[in-house]
Formats: sequence, C-alpha cells, structure tokens
Amino acid sequence: MLNENVEPKICPIAQSLSVLGDAWSMLILRDAHFGYTRFDQFRKSLSIAPTMLTKRLASLVNAGLLEKSSYSVHPPREEYILTRAGKDFLPVLFVLGDWGRKYNPSENPEQMTTFFDVENGTEIKPIVIDEVTGAKIGSRAMRAGD
Repeated sequence: MLNENVEPKICPIAQSLSVLGDAWSMLILRDAHFGYTRFDQFRKSLSIAPTMLTKRLASLVNAGLLEKSSYSVHPPREEYILTRAGKDFLPVLFVLGDWGRKYNPSENPEQMTTFFDVENGTEIKPIVIDEVTGAKIGSRAMRAGD
C-alpha cells in the first residue's frame, strides 16, 4: 500500500517507454541514424501507413528526439533531423539489436544485418558499462535509490 503522503517515484524506464515503447518509433529512429530524413524515405523503408508515420513522427518531434526542418518552400516540405536526444538513442538501439540477435535469433542468421565500425572495419559488439565503476551493467547486484 502506498503512503498517501509520499509522492510516488518516477521510473525513468517507464517514462522512456511512454515515448519510445512503440516499435515504429524505434524503427524510425534507426532509419534516421542511417541518414533518412524525409517522410517518403521512412514510409518506403518501413512500409508503414502514412497516417501512422505522421503520428509517430509528430510524437518523436514532441518528445524532442527529432526536429522538423524546412527543405522546400514550393511545395512546402519538411525533413526530420535527429536532435542530441535522438542521437543519444543510438546505443540503446544497438544494445536492443544485440539482445534480439542473442535471444530471438532469425531462422536465417546470415541474413541478419551486421554493423561495422567504418574506421577499422570491425563488427560492432555493444556493451553497456557503468561510467563510474567501469563494470558491465548486469554483472553486479543493484538497487533502486532516491
């Protein structure tokens, strides 16, 4: 039972999922990281209904992950550019993809997309570490705190 005098804590995971808990939103961000900026590029890549794409793009703009920028006046056209928050989401996408590759493998693993570091040509193998201790997240006991 919650103490009525104590304000419930906000869970950052739940708060983030309220914005990003939709697969379409994450796939739009994935494509934005690969350089897509225009409505038709997203629609073609994702095979998503235009009304659904419009709604998801608006949600990502309202959440501060994308921003609209005009690229044509006649006819009026806008593109969607990643903000700092949108760019900071890339590691989350990579970790999610790595988890999916490990625990939800494709029937044809050779057909799964692999990502490479352009500078040295090696496959990207994401991990998440605690900045303070350098320990891999999940390798130590943890607790939620104030």
